[in-house]
Amino acid sequence: MDPQELREIAEDERQNSKPTRVRCCVAEGCLAAGSGAVKASLDDSVAAQGLGDAVEVRPVGCLGLCSKGPLVRVDPDDTLYGGVTSDDAPAILSEAQGHATDLTKVDTSHPFFAKQLPIATENSGMVDPERIESYIAEGGYESLFHVLREMSPADAVGEMTRSGLRGRGGAGFPVGLKWATVAKMRSERKYVVCNADEGDPGAFMDRSIMESDPHRILEGMAIAAYAVGANVGYIYVRGEYPLAIQRLRLAIRQANRAGLLGTHIFESPFDFRVDIRVGAGAFVCGEETALLASIEGKRGSPRPRPPYPAESGLWGYPTLINNVETLANVPTIVRKGAEWFASIGTDKSKGTKVFSLTGQIENTGVIEVPMGTSLRVIVEEMGGGAPNGCRVKAVQTGGSSGGCIPAGALDTPVDYESLAALGSMMGSGGMVVLDDQTSMPDLARFFMEFNVDESCGKCVPCRAGTVQLQRMLSRFAAGEAREGDLPKLEDLCDLLRNASLCGLGQNAPNPVFSTLRHFRDEYEAGIARAPKAEAAG
Repeated sequence: MDPQELREIAEDERQNSKPTRVRCCVAEGCLAAGSGAVKASLDDSVAAQGLGDAVEVRPVGCLGLCSKGPLVRVDPDDTLYGGVTSDDAPAILSEAQGHATDLTKVDTSHPFFAKQLPIATENSGMVDPERIESYIAEGGYESLFHVLREMSPADAVGEMTRSGLRGRGGAGFPVGLKWATVAKMRSERKYVVCNADEGDPGAFMDRSIMESDPHRILEGMAIAAYAVGANVGYIYVRGEYPLAIQRLRLAIRQANRAGLLGTHIFESPFDFRVDIRVGAGAFVCGEETALLASIEGKRGSPRPRPPYPAESGLWGYPTLINNVETLANVPTIVRKGAEWFASIGTDKSKGTKVFSLTGQIENTGVIEVPMGTSLRVIVEEMGGGAPNGCRVKAVQTGGSSGGCIPAGALDTPVDYESLAALGSMMGSGGMVVLDDQTSMPDLARFFMEFNVDESCGKCVPCRAGTVQLQRMLSRFAAGEAREGDLPKLEDLCDLLRNASLCGLGQNAPNPVFSTLRHFRDEYEAGIARAPKAEAAG
């Protein structure tokens, strides 16, 4: 495809747009709530009312407020309906034509929407995820064209470096530095890998992006591949995400047919091929060396580092690994410029962060906010606080590798350093809100039980230590712990942190450390006290 064809596709898509667009969410959450039937009913109602020339029913990705699904949004009035059923379709179309109905609407001026700044999710809920033309009409693949025609690989690396983008997979490593490391490696072959093995409890941000805007991931990967000198890429997706896999496979086929993947992309010397590898659901395969082993067809278990994948990754060749959200930021950074991106966020944490806001909270769903936004704004204003008259007790960030932040620290800004200072971490973006009915030792036991199930068993500290911790935490949660168990618990946590082979074991104690730090009294209350002997008469 040449640039003129790209522009023509975009123009045709815009010319064929209709005065009224009804956007129906067909991401996994809304589909599970029945949005497939809603979409079919909307199509039938358009035909029955003879509105085909005036109304377009567009299947789109995530519209954000998952707790109110199925969601339907109508343009140009920007009316949002929640909890829609197939029976509501005629009334939605009637309102779109200016007739009043008694349908319940969602307030789009609510902080849940108003406080967001979509970058990685800018197309979610806008484009049809199964049509490449829809993505192109929103500026899709223009950034790739700009990079291939007007930038050298070094320029592309420099753009990421100046943007200040840090890896959104959890560790927050500078993306520009990682790209530069792979780029400088001399090798006959290099690879780019998208880590889409999102496995943290309560995390569904990457799944949402893949289901809603799959071409964005492909474009980000292609730009990264050009920058580091790679010609082959892999997307490693966990098998529990069938809809994301389906849409990514379709997107790859469409991009190949359009000449946006494959050979001589945009009539340049650059070739890039993308394949999908489906994981079997092992949480440890989110660790990059275990992920690479799985792609190679080996057992997914981590190996010691160094060498790092940037030096010796897939089949021993230099390999760049970025997660879904990281790559989703790349096209926008290229289009709007590194300085624009760097102007958002904080000094050390630039840009925005996508979170899946869930747990004991009124408004659950996918949000994207500027780095530095306080937890209080996210939890109380955007999330609406805890339901059923309860109070927010804590916020868990970082999944099973993260920690619990007490309600007293909700004014903490969301950035890498601030969360780490409280004993938690950014992680990939799961944010689970806990109310005042939650037992913190029992919560720590839940996460440790998850780690027991997911440990690959390769190293003894993780294999045996997580089991011992889970048993001890069960005693604290049941009020059956013994005197002396508390220091043993802390010692065992310290051993796992310092002796485990990979991040799973090293970070497994984090929920325990953070709950001990902020809710130690609940552990002390879980110690069964021996009754005092009665004094002799």
